[in-house]
Amino acid sequence: MALRTIVKDGDPILKKVCRPVTKFDDRLATLLDDMQDTLVDADGLGLAGPQVGMMRRIFICLDDRDLPEEVPANYEYKFIEFINPEILASDGDQVYQEGCLSVPGIYADVTRANRITVRYLERDGQPRELDTDGLLAVCIQHEMDHLDGKLFVDYLSPLKREMVRKKLAKQRRHAA
Repeated sequence: MALRTIVKDGDPILKKVCRPVTKFDDRLATLLDDMQDTLVDADGLGLAGPQVGMMRRIFICLDDRDLPEEVPANYEYKFIEFINPEILASDGDQVYQEGCLSVPGIYADVTRANRITVRYLERDGQPRELDTDGLLAVCIQHEMDHLDGKLFVDYLSPLKREMVRKKLAKQRRHAA
């Protein structure tokens, strides 16, 4: 398994719509394994295909439903892998302060559905459905946006988006 480079804001790949996964093979399994390693290394909650340069409808989320409050150093994280996902139902609203591995250092309140039902395929092509709420529901909706070329900052007002754009430009100047 290997770490993948995380694509950052400003790269046009993050604004493109992904294509469905059609092959469930060893390459897909390797990609999913690499995405898990990359997510853990980056200390994130979710990671979508375009964030690692793969324009496929695929993402992973850390399964926080059994996550202990104090995570031991040797903890074996659990992930849910979503391939060709679709939200079947949603209910309620919640506001969560979101961040993104592709938009480092930026956090903003985003309103999303509180409860969702999502249908997806697993790495072996088997269909699944998941009904969930809270942080996992936020993560799923956030990552699904990536598959459609949308970032969480797109939900912000024009004024806040402009402030984010300036902050990101400043970060890029200092990194160069």
